[in-house]
Amino acid sequence: MRRPVLSILLGLSLATGVIAAGTAPSAHAATDAVTVAGSLQSELGCSGDWQPDCAATHLAKVPGTNIWRATFTVPAGDYEFKVAINDSWDVNYGADGRANGPNLPLGLAGSARLEFSFDADSHRIGVRPVDLSGATTRADRKLADQSLRRPLTDERYYFVMADRFANGSRGNDTGGLTGDRLQTGFDPTDKGFYHGGDLKGLIGKLDYIKGLGTTAIWLTPAFKNRPVQGTPGNESAGYHGYWITDFTTIDPHLGTNADMKELIRKAHGKGMKVFFDIITNHTADVIDYREGTYAYVPTADRPYLDAAGHEFDPAAVAGSDDFPALDVNTSFPYHPFFHNDADANVKVPAWLNDPTLYHNRGDSTFAGESSEYGDFVGLDDLFTENPKVVDGMIDAYSTWVDFGIDGFRIDTVKHVNTAFWQKFSPAMLAEAKRIGNRDFFMFGEVYDARPEYMSTFTTTAKLPATLDFGFQAQAQAFAQGKATTGLRDLFVADDYYTDTDSNAYQLPTFLGNHDMGRLASLLRSSGISDDTDLMKRVQLANALMYLTRGQPIVYYGDEQGFIGAGGDKDARQDMFATRTAQYATEPVLGGTPGARDRYNQNAPLYRFISRLAALRKANPGLADGAQVHRYASKNAGIYAFSRVDDRGTEYVVALNNATTAKSATFATFNANERFSPVYGAKTALRSDRNARVKVTVPPLSAVVYRAHSRVDRGWRPPLVTVTAPAPGGVVGGRAEISAELGTSTFSQVSFWYRPVGTTTWQALGTDDSAPYRVFHDVTGFRTGTLLEYRVVARDAAGRVGAGASYGIVGTPAASGGDDGSVGPVTQPDAVSVPGTLNDEMGCPGDWQPDCADAQLSLRSTDQVWTGEFTLPPGPYAYKVAVNNSWDENYGAGGVPGGDNISVTTTSPTVNFYYDHRTHYVTSDAQGDLITAPGTWNSELGCGADNAPDCMRPWLQDPDGDGTYTWATSELPAGSYDFQVAHDFATDPSTWYPAGQKVAVDVPSAGLVVRVNYNLATHEVTTSVTRATTEPSLAEVRGVWLTPDLIAWPAEALPVEPSRLEFRLHWAGPDGLAVDAEDITGGDEALLRYDPRGLPAAVLSAHPELVNHVALRVDRATTRKLPGIAAGEVAVGAYAGGRLVDAGRVDTSAVD
Repeated sequence: MRRPVLSILLGLSLATGVIAAGTAPSAHAATDAVTVAGSLQSELGCSGDWQPDCAATHLAKVPGTNIWRATFTVPAGDYEFKVAINDSWDVNYGADGRANGPNLPLGLAGSARLEFSFDADSHRIGVRPVDLSGATTRADRKLADQSLRRPLTDERYYFVMADRFANGSRGNDTGGLTGDRLQTGFDPTDKGFYHGGDLKGLIGKLDYIKGLGTTAIWLTPAFKNRPVQGTPGNESAGYHGYWITDFTTIDPHLGTNADMKELIRKAHGKGMKVFFDIITNHTADVIDYREGTYAYVPTADRPYLDAAGHEFDPAAVAGSDDFPALDVNTSFPYHPFFHNDADANVKVPAWLNDPTLYHNRGDSTFAGESSEYGDFVGLDDLFTENPKVVDGMIDAYSTWVDFGIDGFRIDTVKHVNTAFWQKFSPAMLAEAKRIGNRDFFMFGEVYDARPEYMSTFTTTAKLPATLDFGFQAQAQAFAQGKATTGLRDLFVADDYYTDTDSNAYQLPTFLGNHDMGRLASLLRSSGISDDTDLMKRVQLANALMYLTRGQPIVYYGDEQGFIGAGGDKDARQDMFATRTAQYATEPVLGGTPGARDRYNQNAPLYRFISRLAALRKANPGLADGAQVHRYASKNAGIYAFSRVDDRGTEYVVALNNATTAKSATFATFNANERFSPVYGAKTALRSDRNARVKVTVPPLSAVVYRAHSRVDRGWRPPLVTVTAPAPGGVVGGRAEISAELGTSTFSQVSFWYRPVGTTTWQALGTDDSAPYRVFHDVTGFRTGTLLEYRVVARDAAGRVGAGASYGIVGTPAASGGDDGSVGPVTQPDAVSVPGTLNDEMGCPGDWQPDCADAQLSLRSTDQVWTGEFTLPPGPYAYKVAVNNSWDENYGAGGVPGGDNISVTTTSPTVNFYYDHRTHYVTSDAQGDLITAPGTWNSELGCGADNAPDCMRPWLQDPDGDGTYTWATSELPAGSYDFQVAHDFATDPSTWYPAGQKVAVDVPSAGLVVRVNYNLATHEVTTSVTRATTEPSLAEVRGVWLTPDLIAWPAEALPVEPSRLEFRLHWAGPDGLAVDAEDITGGDEALLRYDPRGLPAAVLSAHPELVNHVALRVDRATTRKLPGIAAGEVAVGAYAGGRLVDAGRVDTSAVD
């Protein structure tokens, strides 16, 4: 068994701020020969493989260095190799340069010439394809694509719940059923029953919907539902449409199939499309379990069995011909049955009545595997891994495609396995194409705000789009007055969606819905009580939605000022005169309460939204033009961006979520250009010679300007530098492939790849705004496969530039559990663990963040929130809620608003632990708790050294990859040692590395100490790095030497200075300030980086400036001396438009 590696401190480089850590070198004899030894040697002329003394695979020493190299032509295949020294296995190196390390994998899709190299000092091994694509060629023009704009990227949706919108026929109120409300489902006085709205009512109000600027109507599910379900005393009706029993027929409460055909025809006649809300995850609750219990049973406790009694994993055979036959009596942890013959035959198509086509595992906890296998709030959960279900759903919904529907919104997408979507989505699009509907479109409900997760459904799962819950979360925060950097970060993550057939421009965006509630209600619950203020913020959020990328959705009633009391039934008001007392008494934004029809086209929000829709229609660039980030604030303030249409016209858009007017200066694509106001402003803007504009935006408002001419054209082709992967870098999972351009002109950048040894480029996607990148899913490639990347940029003038790199498929360095927030943290007032375990804790019900019995306590010794609870053994799901509210909550992996966390308890006592610094939460029922007891414990505040139960050094693994990480910047200078303990074990003989202390030297206070621990191998590594700091003006860092020359320190610059933009800022005394991305409060001028450096005479007179870069000042600015030197002067360094370094300037030599 391989011994754990002990990492020790090797050295400190303050120039880079990194302390190198690695394996202690061992003394060896001089290197006289280096051999590439492995399974490829027989292909390279050796008599066999794994021969350390084969001369045919010797490397040659590069004169004057300790580098050894040789080039070989390697045939296609999968290989393993390492390096042997002096023709023997006595000394050999493998992965990561480790002595006796693991073999290195190598995969080639075709024959290729490869250069193998070995650094005898670091023992690192390199492999480089020799025949990589090089400089830009004419062939690259064919690779310079356009960013996708599918036909359905500029719709304006109106989302309507048919039962609550308009009652066009009293004759179908009871759905043709007789009896009381428990038989018919009709009771307009109860918010949980049918109210009478129908398709005829919708048809009669099409002009009202059209007048809002709508181009597409999205209907809640309209199929036949189970009229009423629920336990006695808790009954409600299927008015919402999500309890389907017949997938072929319109619900009689809403009308007939003929009524739907008429709605589609008349909507089309008015230029509006009709979208169905469909469900593939579940049906109505018809199946029961003979056990009479419904708790979820994990597959680890009761695996699925085929009809022959053999265990099988549904995920492994999902959608395949290998899916086994199942037995209703033996295959499931529960025994499904029907209460009567009517139930046994109620579903249509008939295949839905087969109980073996359902998961039958109990109610989902919405965490872990139960998210896909569990019953959705008791509804019958279809076994979507079974190809019979896949084919059945494809057949059912193909019929509605043929019926004339324009597209689908798909419910509960993340609760269905990916393999299902990979067949269903292409099948629907193919059927639409077959009948001539090439604009057919689908978007899925993925109730998650993380683009990196939501995008997997538009890439891997092959759906055209998902509802943008990330936008909803950030739009709500923006309307509340929070930092506008949240919007910036959301839109930067749009690159996750970019592939060859979709991107973020297709995402439908929204502000509220029938589940979470209306935006006005969400804002009111956050403390915004004044109606005038609330109206302005709701309008601001709508302006944001209509001016940014994506396809805006108005939830019915929002345009009439409906507020509501919350989500679900409290957000499903009647548009016609309501008979529900609660709805009748609720306040209306911009209107008055009461039971009356609500189709007023003069309502303030109706007129406001109509105007935004007209603006978007008149200016298509605001609908599907490229969106380019310009400015964001770390507080309430301006968020600004450009939109560039397909003709090259630039729009400048700025919104202000502060309660006072705000100004910002930022770049555009046009120098010396006049921008005319088209929305929210009366006077024009003019950009300066550096293409920058200063915009002032009134409080809680938006402004839009349009350029008079097309975007400026650069004077040379784009200079493309591939930034990821670095040559030979590891690519794994969804690997970021990125590039920078040596130009600020508008460009579109296309990404391509090909396995080394092949000749055909394969497209990854095209990005139209910086940072330019895509994410390449390499999970289908074998480890060690060499991939070549080609990045081609086309600017506004049509000039093309290209760059290249290559990567090796593998496992990138693990991030572990630390996000870089290593300093002190402000603790909240309360932390609780709401979940399905609350009832067992003594709470009145589950998922109650304010329950006193679910609270954790903050330990003063280690600042960890803990709680011990007595729970019956079983499966549960939970999250962490902060300050007794859902406003701030964290799920799996410490993700804000993330997935529920699964836990199965086996002992009656469970301890929970929460770290507010990382937002990571776990329990002692979920795996090992890892700490790093050592001589640093007392310095960290533990009270005593070598205390394993002190969680100040708590190593965490939120992504579950087996690498646990902890970091801190709170250690004073000194030498420390530590080991790693599991579950607070007090016996040092059980700590790792076994019998060895890990030494760490911290040269000065404030450095970041990081510990990584591999659970599988017990390997411990450490590093010490310079703490990253936010740019500030706290220090004088630059020197204005002569009127045209400023010296600026290079040590804190994150990249080569040639890749940065430098600006000089000046104002009166204390007139400058640092915002999230800029230095604000004064005037500015561009500085020119001088690659020649500071003149020799300057360095001779000022040797302290030896590590400074030279920045040149233009004549227009030097003419303002000495006046501007009398106030505050600063330099800012910018990367991709963001401030990355800043400081004040000593002006004594020029004032």
